[in-house]
Amino acid sequence: MAKDRSTDMRYQPGFGPLAMICLAVLYAPILVLVAFAFNANASVAQWTGFSTKWFATALFNESFHAAALNTMLISVSATIIATMAATAAALGTTRVKAWRGQTAAFMTINLPLMVPEIITAVSALSFFALLGQVFNINLGIGNLILAHSVFCIPFAYMPIRARLEDMDFTLDQAAADLYATPWMTFRRVTLPLLMPGIASGIALAFIVSFDDFTITQLVAGPGQTTLPIYIWTQVRRPITPELNAMCTILLSISILFISLSVLIGQKRR
Repeated sequence: MAKDRSTDMRYQPGFGPLAMICLAVLYAPILVLVAFAFNANASVAQWTGFSTKWFATALFNESFHAAALNTMLISVSATIIATMAATAAALGTTRVKAWRGQTAAFMTINLPLMVPEIITAVSALSFFALLGQVFNINLGIGNLILAHSVFCIPFAYMPIRARLEDMDFTLDQAAADLYATPWMTFRRVTLPLLMPGIASGIALAFIVSFDDFTITQLVAGPGQTTLPIYIWTQVRRPITPELNAMCTILLSISILFISLSVLIGQKRR
């Protein structure tokens, strides 16, 4: 049956030009930033030739190295914690019989997606300040890891839950009929089939933590500078193509992990 084009937004008058304008507004500044990262001149406003020297300058910047190490430590730790919690939550909300409060639990897990990030950041700051004042507890960089973990849980939860919903529950029943224990069923049946969803969740959680600025800015303590925070502090100084190179590196990493998540999701389907 032919599709009715009168109800398809793509065929509405003016949709094409409007879409092109929106894409230009969104991505043209990013393309300009990337282009001037290869500028041979120290000015970001005058193109004088192609060069990759600013990438070498950025990669040999010790402050950039320290920020990158902090970012990797926080992102990897938060990704591991968030993925484990998201996997347990997905199993508890999909592979069991319906239970009272299941809808509320689903909404609670996804709450960080609906609440403005600045509110999450202020709440985390207040929580850690309370721990420090009342209980004299300061986790150091663990504060950032914990805050990032909580914020990343719903991003890991969504692809894992989607994968579980696509899986046939009779596979678990067949394993039980073959005298497999619940743990053996999970390890030999559920987990291998769930790995594409887990891998997609890992990629999403990692890049969300890697790129986070708002929560990190409020929660981070001395010596806990991450790459987004470091780049933000450099903006206050005269901008050079070195800063553009740093932004291009972060952009490349983000595109890589988002592409991995999309490719894994397509393979799963």
